Amino acid sequence: MKKQILQQVYGVQSELSAHALAKKLTKNDFEIQFIEMDFCGLDLDLLEKQISKVSGPAKYLIYVSLKDLNVSGYPNIQKFMKLLETEPAIKQLKSSVTIKLDHHERIVLPEKNKKNILITSALPSVNNIPHLGNIIGCVLSADVYARYCRIRGYNAIYICGSDEYGTTTETKAIEEGLTFKQLSDKYHTLHAQTYSWFQIDFDIYGRTATPQQTEITQDIYKKLDKNGHIFEDKITQLFCEKHQSFLADRYVEGTCPFCGYEDARGDQCDACGKLIDAIELIKPHCKLDGATPVPKESKHMFLDLKEQQPALEKWYKKASLDGNWSANSQTITSSWLKEGLRPRCITRDLKWGTAIPREGYEHKVFYVWFDAPIGYPSITANYSKDWEKWWKNPENVKLYQFMGKDNVPFHTVMFPSTLLGTKDNWTMLHHLSTTEYLQYENTKFSKSRGVGVFGNNVMESGIPVEVWRYYLLSLRPESSDAQFTWAGFQAANNNELLANLGNFINRVVKFVNSKYKNVIPEYTPEEPEQELVKEVNDLLQQYINALENVKLRLGLKLVMDIATKGNTYLQSNKIDNTLFTNNKKRCDTVVATALNLSYLLSALIYPYMPSTTEGILRQLNLSHRKITDTWENNELFPGHTINKAEYLFSRIEDAKIEQLREMYSGKQKGGAADASANTKEKKKKKKSSAPAAVVPENMNADQKAVHDKITQQGEVVRKLKAENADASAIKSAVDELLSLKKQFSELTI
Repeated sequence: MKKQILQQVYGVQSELSAHALAKKLTKNDFEIQFIEMDFCGLDLDLLEKQISKVSGPAKYLIYVSLKDLNVSGYPNIQKFMKLLETEPAIKQLKSSVTIKLDHHERIVLPEKNKKNILITSALPSVNNIPHLGNIIGCVLSADVYARYCRIRGYNAIYICGSDEYGTTTETKAIEEGLTFKQLSDKYHTLHAQTYSWFQIDFDIYGRTATPQQTEITQDIYKKLDKNGHIFEDKITQLFCEKHQSFLADRYVEGTCPFCGYEDARGDQCDACGKLIDAIELIKPHCKLDGATPVPKESKHMFLDLKEQQPALEKWYKKASLDGNWSANSQTITSSWLKEGLRPRCITRDLKWGTAIPREGYEHKVFYVWFDAPIGYPSITANYSKDWEKWWKNPENVKLYQFMGKDNVPFHTVMFPSTLLGTKDNWTMLHHLSTTEYLQYENTKFSKSRGVGVFGNNVMESGIPVEVWRYYLLSLRPESSDAQFTWAGFQAANNNELLANLGNFINRVVKFVNSKYKNVIPEYTPEEPEQELVKEVNDLLQQYINALENVKLRLGLKLVMDIATKGNTYLQSNKIDNTLFTNNKKRCDTVVATALNLSYLLSALIYPYMPSTTEGILRQLNLSHRKITDTWENNELFPGHTINKAEYLFSRIEDAKIEQLREMYSGKQKGGAADASANTKEKKKKKKSSAPAAVVPENMNADQKAVHDKITQQGEVVRKLKAENADASAIKSAVDELLSLKKQFSELTI
């Protein structure tokens, strides 16, 4: 507080302590005596005798120390305080709107009598580079809300990290010739670099491959087991006898039972696009060593969601209403509940994952979607040993989660059922904000085809981060799919950021630089200012309501609407040399009001474009302003010195847009698109060279009859699995399918 008032009064920004700054601002020995008294402890009796002599920096420092003390027995001090309160600097101090964003200087924990907001975004997997749809759907949206909470004065923490376990991680590691740990390290770093460039302000960006993850996951599992929510059953999977391991679907390749393509994967055929169950493949082989796998039963643990549905449904109805969940998240969750929940397998025959504390399960790990959401509390535990103050404190903490709609069931069905089943006092989901899909120029993002912009691309684009953040957030797909287009990107920068927000700030700062030698004049608001204050406060209230309800796209529009009000105000008052020369008093009020509005805009744009906020504050020579309920147009006092104008945005030319469009259209030579085309050509050749015995049109009557039965039975198996049917029914259908495949194999020998 002391440093703040010195900086406001004297118009300086300094890294010095308040004590050192105060002494630097005066050479008067008498003033230094009182500065030393203030920092060492005020002697009220001495101060009462000498208070009339106090001036300069000392009087402001002493005011700060005295304002909360009882000085009723010191009439001279009382008179001193009363006189000082009429000064503009002290008026500003009493209604201070500044805020210190110091969350990285301390461990943030819940505080009594404060809004404690726990924010998470879906944990990105370490098997890819995120594209723009991933970024806007999760980390960027959560970042906006976290920044809003902080600058609003709430006690907020933002948790995220890499999801490092699961089948896709193991498969990707094999493809790249890396160990699981090496792959996790590689992509964790790539993700962290991308998010850092995007100015995502996590309190911690952690990872799930940690001792804390193991400890918390196993504790949850044991409590679920103890409370009767876990049971064991068997499922049939393909087993590689050569390296003695069950195979995840993507570890199995073979001939597609539909089109005869011989390099189909165990989950989908790349040639015909149909989904496949690994046991349906004809002549399957292990992707790791080429051996022929055999069907084998495997024991697994199941979470009994069916038994837990009544408790979950009761929680969901209250939480979704109280927390005002996004519409698509409610639709998806209601659909699952209406269909009826079924037991879900929570273990997998993999090597890379959280170990299962159960005899006979030494070579299995927890299923990633049982394990991954537990990453939120485990990453918090890596941030602070007092993690339970956030995660087991529902009376004082509200949990806000951000994700794409494809992640909804795991966060509204599986994870809540898991937490409720432990019977611990968990902080449960309060608000869920989900997005639809972001498309790229009327098509899907595709890394393999070189189509779309990915995290590593934006860092090489030459376009500043604030433009990327603005455009993505302006088209955030909150209720329907949205389209990223380069024409829209260019227009957002040139017609909105540059022509509106940038123009307003630059115009008034340059005018004060030129006509007022950087110093804010005395000003007296009149009727036009009163009308502007009313209009801005109407928009400000709408902005606050939007952000409180996580309507991020609307909030951004309202910021730009306020900037438009500023431009209209300058235009209607005809701020120019003529006004300065002929009616300087009126000009003084206009420029001071515009600068006050610029200060408000610096706060409102902060959640969306923090680097733009920094640029505005540099020019205004001020500290961060918090978002208050109202704007009073009195926050900058006469005599304050601003800095030189600087451009917040620059024009993006057509040639640059065409260059970027070409780079990410999938047409670039020698890039991912060419590689993909070559791969497709190879697939066509492989398909045409498939053995005649398994191509439907070359089969004899007996072979075709059995092949048709295999196809039909495969559909039966897929349907049963999709419906989470009883394990006995699935086993019976699988056995029938295997019998048919054996018949077919004997006919093709």
